[in-house]
Amino acid sequence: MKRFFIKVSGIVQGVGFRPFVFNLAEKLSLKGNVKNTSEGVLIDIEGQMVEEFIDKLKTTPPPLAKIDSINITELPLYRFDDFQILDSDSSQGFTLISPDISICDDCLMELLDENNRRFHYPFINCTNCGPRYSITQRIPYDRPNTTMASFRMCKDCLNEYNNPRDRRFHAQPNACEICGPHLSFELLNKSISIFKNDNPLTQAVKAIKQGAIIAIKGIGGFHLCCDALNENAVSLLRQRKRKSNKPFAIMLPDINRIKLICHMVKDEEIIVSNNKKPILLLKKNLLSSINIAPSVSPNNRYYGCMLPYTPLHYLLFFSESPNPSFEALVMTSGNRTEEPIVKDNEEALIKLSPFVDGILSHNRDIFTAIDDTVMRVETICNKSVNFFIRRARGYVPEVIDIHEDGIETLGVGADIKNSFAITKGRFAIMSQHIGDMENEETLSFFEETLKNLSQVYNVKPNIIGYDMNPNYLSTKWAERYINEKSLKGYSLQHHHCHICSVIAENSLKGKVIGVAFDGAGYGTDNTIWGSEFLLCEDSQFIRLAHFDYINLPGGDQASRQCWRPALSLLRINTSDSDYWSYLEKIGVYNFFNHKEIETLTKMIDNKIMSPMSTGAGRYFDAISALTGTCYVNTFEGESAIALESLTEEEEVDLSYQYDILKLEDKYIVKFQKTIHELLDDIFSGLSSSVISCKFHNTISNIVVELVFRLSNLYNTNQIALSGGVFQNSYLLKRITGLLINIGLKVYFNRQVPCNDAGIALGQVHLLRKLITKK
Repeated sequence: MKRFFIKVSGIVQGVGFRPFVFNLAEKLSLKGNVKNTSEGVLIDIEGQMVEEFIDKLKTTPPPLAKIDSINITELPLYRFDDFQILDSDSSQGFTLISPDISICDDCLMELLDENNRRFHYPFINCTNCGPRYSITQRIPYDRPNTTMASFRMCKDCLNEYNNPRDRRFHAQPNACEICGPHLSFELLNKSISIFKNDNPLTQAVKAIKQGAIIAIKGIGGFHLCCDALNENAVSLLRQRKRKSNKPFAIMLPDINRIKLICHMVKDEEIIVSNNKKPILLLKKNLLSSINIAPSVSPNNRYYGCMLPYTPLHYLLFFSESPNPSFEALVMTSGNRTEEPIVKDNEEALIKLSPFVDGILSHNRDIFTAIDDTVMRVETICNKSVNFFIRRARGYVPEVIDIHEDGIETLGVGADIKNSFAITKGRFAIMSQHIGDMENEETLSFFEETLKNLSQVYNVKPNIIGYDMNPNYLSTKWAERYINEKSLKGYSLQHHHCHICSVIAENSLKGKVIGVAFDGAGYGTDNTIWGSEFLLCEDSQFIRLAHFDYINLPGGDQASRQCWRPALSLLRINTSDSDYWSYLEKIGVYNFFNHKEIETLTKMIDNKIMSPMSTGAGRYFDAISALTGTCYVNTFEGESAIALESLTEEEEVDLSYQYDILKLEDKYIVKFQKTIHELLDDIFSGLSSSVISCKFHNTISNIVVELVFRLSNLYNTNQIALSGGVFQNSYLLKRITGLLINIGLKVYFNRQVPCNDAGIALGQVHLLRKLITKK
């Protein structure tokens, strides 16, 4: 007979861990106690079979638990009378919180069972599913520390909560129709015909069937919802939200319907149907029998699909009959353009009313707003790889193990697709998607989320890292915050941080050749970078190579109007007479009059309001415009996505010529030959799909040639790829395959997006290296 004191760290709160321990102890006739603390779950246990208890604790924990460490200390026998679950201890410490989890199979079965007391109850949950992070106000994760604190459990719910053998034993959001949250529906468009005596859910379903757009409150905020097969409703939503061509996400009632509208492989099926239920990008089945409205995803080969992940979502489809009421529903973030997702009822009435015909809400408050996660699955060198495009619900606030202990730091991220990161011990905690830092609303959301995460994880960073761009709102905030709090701050180069995010994820040591391709990032020479080949080691980097600079007339306008970088690319790579001749042949005057073209050309020539840029993203914009593929980015990356989609129409191994020149201490990629050959192809009538393939292959060849040279020169085989351009799957797969074929090891982002949403991970990694060096 032995006694052990066991400390279990990881995601062990809100996942049924204490009930699991209780029942296991009872099964093995062990005595003692278990309790939640801010440092994890503490177990004091004794008996004959305590070693078997520890073995099962390690090998068969609850399904939602993620054990990071188990510390065991043997103690003298105490002679406990029984095994108890003790009250939680709120002392200072560090423990991990479960993300919000989609409804489990058991709860779904009860939800649709007419004989169950929670039949059609839209807030059904248990220890294996339901809201977690979005309702947690502080730790430890107990009901009084969540937004469920105001709901007093009825007798039946309390019996479940206190019964160690029940699936809802210590399920903090436990509730039912009698004691829990309730739905409410407010009709804003009086032309919609509904019966006021119907329950709120039925009213909403009937309104959607009539073509209405409804704001629906979910786990992490509001969605804007309509029938995805109703073109009038979808196009009206697009018009109201001014969303141009950006695709809407769609929710389908089951996996079989996703298979009808999309091509799907097994690994994609696993991701879209896991207990996190992300939005997954899937290739459209153009022969589908389900006619999704064209306005859902215009000019795009993919749908963003997800399955229902809350009881309410299932009831939207199945409350009327076993057959779904809808084949698919649009579910797009409920927010005003460039603002965070709306989470509060009063805010929804103010901000979302212009977009919707009604609001389906409830009275369970959301403490932390969180968007849906967006992912894709790619096959790279015969291996299936999952990638984040947006990391949020279901995955945040899961930590990223960076394998090195260190000081508490904060990386504030970048301004586009902002996410920040804080560190605690050997973990980095990434925030959910915050959004583009373009207004005070987003900045307030940033501050609120930082406060919440820091409080929950008991992190007090005194070292702050921020982007080098002095015009970033995140940079200005960081500088002000550092001064107000008398903290230490570091200005960090954008592309260096991209590569450091890969280094942190993969625990790379020594020299790394980093290739960072994106649209724009502030350089150490005060120009715009974006096609960077960097030598990275510890806290230092050297810029080794980049694409030739082009001038961007109008600055930020050049990231939206693809003709602007196209003009610049033509201007620096052709003679004056050829330039004007080419413009006539290409048809640029269909978009600009002669005077506008002359003005833009003078701006380029004289470098007036035309910042210098090496951004790879602008090169893709330019080629997209020249080939007539896309002229205006109505959302970030639209032209590059359109250009990449053309590569799927052909299998072409051809490419264009280019030059790599050594100028002083750097290699510069010159595109004069590329542009002339590409223009010849355009004027000869070669298809845009072949031209796109040739251009993508050219960029791939440039990367491989330069990386091969640089890896030999600096004696390293570690290659890191990052930056938003590497969301281009054709480019990533081709470059990775070619580099592996020449014996190099290739690393890329998998735990965070490769776009600017992953920058903060690189920032906190770099901060720790800088402090260690000092």
